[in-house]
Amino acid sequence: MLQDLHSHTYYSFCGKDTPEAIVEAAIAGGLSLFGITDHNYGIGYSRFDVFTNPVAPSLSQDYGRTLRRYYDHINLIREKYAGQITVLRGIELCTLSDGAHDRYCLPEHADISYFDYCLIENLDSPSSITGGDLFAYARRCACPVVGVAHTDLFAHIARLGLDPYDYFRRMAEQNIFWEMNVSYDSIHHYREHAYMLDFFADPAKQELVRRSGVRVSVGFDGHKVEDYLPERVSDYCRRLEAMGIRMPFEN
Repeated sequence: MLQDLHSHTYYSFCGKDTPEAIVEAAIAGGLSLFGITDHNYGIGYSRFDVFTNPVAPSLSQDYGRTLRRYYDHINLIREKYAGQITVLRGIELCTLSDGAHDRYCLPEHADISYFDYCLIENLDSPSSITGGDLFAYARRCACPVVGVAHTDLFAHIARLGLDPYDYFRRMAEQNIFWEMNVSYDSIHHYREHAYMLDFFADPAKQELVRRSGVRVSVGFDGHKVEDYLPERVSDYCRRLEAMGIRMPFEN
């Protein structure tokens, strides 16, 4: 299955395009599954000037309404393009809490359980509110499917002193997938993620992941439609298929 489970629209402060524009780029690129995963704080605060104003009041109490409005909009996009591509309603969650990023995190009371899936970022940061505990935070999210975005999980697991096979097996059992972030665009300064390149070059890691049953996604992490490379996404999806590694949302 040719899929991209990481993309951003103008709902993310760093995104540029309408949901229609990025979905149509995915359709033109031959993808069959496309997930829209705007940043929780872009959705929740809506206005960048309010979000960045240090004296502005917190808008966390409005998160329930802003999250639902976003979900409803993406759901309309899903319906509009049904028959051409399957659009999933996702959200990317910042978990940094270091003083400078306190407004970035999802408020404790915010419900995202109705989203198709969420992507957790910053899991391996010392400042992450997860404390490095993926499984506890996944339970808090309560989405039917959870993903770990742009994180070197082998390195993270080693720091925790855990067995990688057991960790990945536990992820598989709890519907948590691992993202291979294949971004190559101006927003990310055409920098490729080292963990992703390492994984695709290491047969031993590929075999461990395959045996564990954990699912692995491909995400371009697009922010500008003119930078989008669906052929790059398709290439990495086919590599996973050739390895016998299943992707999320496949039967």
